[in-house]
Amino acid sequence: MKKIRLSSEFVYILGLLLLSFSVAMIASTDFGVSMIVAPAYILSLKVAALSFGQCEYVIQGVLFLIMCLLLGRIRPIYFSSFVTGLIYGALLDLWRLLIPAFNPAVTAPGTLALPLRILMLAAGLALTSFSIALFFRTYFYPQVYDFFVKAVSRRFGLNRGKFKIAFDFTFLAISCLLSLLLFGRLYGVGIGTVVATAVNGFMISGFGRVLDRFVCISPRFVRLSRYFEI
Repeated sequence: MKKIRLSSEFVYILGLLLLSFSVAMIASTDFGVSMIVAPAYILSLKVAALSFGQCEYVIQGVLFLIMCLLLGRIRPIYFSSFVTGLIYGALLDLWRLLIPAFNPAVTAPGTLALPLRILMLAAGLALTSFSIALFFRTYFYPQVYDFFVKAVSRRFGLNRGKFKIAFDFTFLAISCLLSLLLFGRLYGVGIGTVVATAVNGFMISGFGRVLDRFVCISPRFVRLSRYFEI
């Protein structure tokens, strides 16, 4: 069977658009955001001066420093991962501004009809996993969360899928702790967060197998891709 050929550059852009869109959609359901973005979402609820996307910059910046310490080295190209995070955060805020159902100032989270919220949660979780699977197959560095998994698992010879699951559960614990510290109760963490923690790693692996079977992703700019080798 002939595979569909896609350029890494196109896949990178598609992943950014889908990921930011899916996160904005999940947040609007009020079922709780995914464990990875929950710390930034919780922080944005507490600090009114910072948007969801801007709080992503703060959390990803801290994680980036931890990653560099674990890797034991810092290459200038690693900072492109943080640049990806900046683009993602800007797109996230843009989706929330442009789409009324995603904009908390227009449609309060959780006020849509329950069946629609459930459908949006399911679609958002699927799109999130699919977009991360796309990022893992392009030479561009994904946002810091996913680059952390990719770089650290490769550095220490760990199974990426299993390490991703452990990473997700760690962020779930951090999200719960942060919510309790800032609000005295679980806020921004809900059934959607638990479901995402349980299935996200498996869904990413599943989408990855489908992509590897039916799609061939290769760089259009080969010389540029060599600068991103870990």
